[in-house]
Amino acid sequence: MLTEPSPGERLAAALRRSPVYVDPSLASALPAAARRELIAKLRKAPAPVFVVLVPIVKGGTWTDDEQLATVVHDRLGRDGIFITFDDDSQDLRAREWGGDHRADRAAWAVALDRAMDDAPLAARLSRVADLIVSGTGQQEYDRVSAEIDKRYKARHGTAPGEGGADGNGADGGGLALPLGAGAAAAAAAGVAGFLLWRRRRMASVRREGEGLLMPRTVFATAHRATEDQLREQASREVIAFGELLDDSTVPTSGERARALVARALDAYQAAGKTLDAARGVPDLAGVLVLLDQGRDALASAQAVAKGRSEIPPVPLCFFNPLHGDATSELDWRPVGSRRRLSVRTCRACARAARDKRAPEVLTDRRDGREVPYYEADPSGSVWAETGYGQLRDDLIERVLRGDNAPR
Repeated sequence: MLTEPSPGERLAAALRRSPVYVDPSLASALPAAARRELIAKLRKAPAPVFVVLVPIVKGGTWTDDEQLATVVHDRLGRDGIFITFDDDSQDLRAREWGGDHRADRAAWAVALDRAMDDAPLAARLSRVADLIVSGTGQQEYDRVSAEIDKRYKARHGTAPGEGGADGNGADGGGLALPLGAGAAAAAAAGVAGFLLWRRRRMASVRREGEGLLMPRTVFATAHRATEDQLREQASREVIAFGELLDDSTVPTSGERARALVARALDAYQAAGKTLDAARGVPDLAGVLVLLDQGRDALASAQAVAKGRSEIPPVPLCFFNPLHGDATSELDWRPVGSRRRLSVRTCRACARAARDKRAPEVLTDRRDGREVPYYEADPSGSVWAETGYGQLRDDLIERVLRGDNAPR
């Protein structure tokens, strides 16, 4: 009796015919001419390279990139470099069996490189292939990582891994932020803190044999988490932000620096208040946004106190803050509205909107059904009213005065 080949066996069979496999649903992202150019380039690589581009979806056939690469490698029976999509994103990931040509660093370098933001799939694949062929994946990864560290240090006063952004070393008297040792523990709220800046700044955590912590790990985890898991993470992370405030010292000179410190404290209090009364995931996402605004304010306070310019804040994705940094600007018109809005979104949501597809929107439950959070009655949702702070600049003040209280 004949049995149907497994999905892994079907992919392996396709790779025996061509080293580049693209799922039919993704065919338009890598046209035939681009595939031929990519294959010609991969023939120059120091090891066999197989590109397997299939959707990785929770609950689908392939749930993570490691599962996909491992199964296909086993079914193919050949060692080499396997390039796939990363979990929950369109970034590329590379895994290798039977050698070490730093292909993983090549893929990570392209994912982290700001110059490749919004680049089409063909261009990103070509760049990864170039780094593998030239053997310069590690060098490029190091270069991009150094740029990330430099940007983070300019913004926070330290590089990732060097400690808190407390501005130590400033001359003169300092104002210790007045929270007290027990205040942070009492707040117990938030989906950000250390995990948030690690994701947002795309900073690498260097561990021997581990390399770079994937920059989307935190938000992918938060996005898949249950409400209870998200709430537990929130509790830990507001505590982390409170401890950062406790440990931070900002020089007292300058009215603007003091105003920014006050805003950071207000954001912290608003985050704790929001979590205490959180009724669901939209409120927990609001905690993330509030903490993010507070950290931006604290970083700017430290910069101003040192005689530097304020640091322009980077909001989180308009459509769903759990997606992370809003790296793209979008001129967007809500369904049923003639009004066009200028919003900032993550790269994936911007790409979806420009391709006339629906972005993956954070939903709110209203009148027994799930609706995009921004379609909720603004009189009952401060998140809908302000677009999580993108449509109004007084989100913190609104939360503190109780605008999000149940009605």
